[in-house]
Amino acid sequence: MLIRQADKAHIPDIARLFDLYRQFYECEPDIELATKYILERINQNESIIFFAESDGKYLGFVQMYPSFCSVEAVSIFILYDLYVDGSARDLGVGTLLMEKAKEYAKGQGASRIDLMTAFSNKAGQHLYEKLGYKKTNENFHNYSLPI
Repeated sequence: MLIRQADKAHIPDIARLFDLYRQFYECEPDIELATKYILERINQNESIIFFAESDGKYLGFVQMYPSFCSVEAVSIFILYDLYVDGSARDLGVGTLLMEKAKEYAKGQGASRIDLMTAFSNKAGQHLYEKLGYKKTNENFHNYSLPI
């Protein structure tokens, strides 16, 4: 199994996985939207995407965005998307993708990786905690303003 960074050549396969990821979070299938979104992120260098591949089959991906923590005055990454295809679950794909994301962030001088996940995503929570991620939301509320 190979873990590689996505570029323009990988957009169709990453978009397919991204569409499945969105469906996991109860969005309607929309491969055109998924393709457009991934294309824009890669073309504008706005995110880092790593994917797992075995025998030409894309098994999963992780996407993170560079950001900052003003209070600590440091660079961080926001890990927003992790998805492993159903056929590749329990093969260690998620762990390999998360480790690659950590290695990359560390190499970029980031102080940490932050992420959020649904309360219902027990498998994800188990993976994150196994990899050393700590829950941090005891002192803060998350808010969002639709515009």
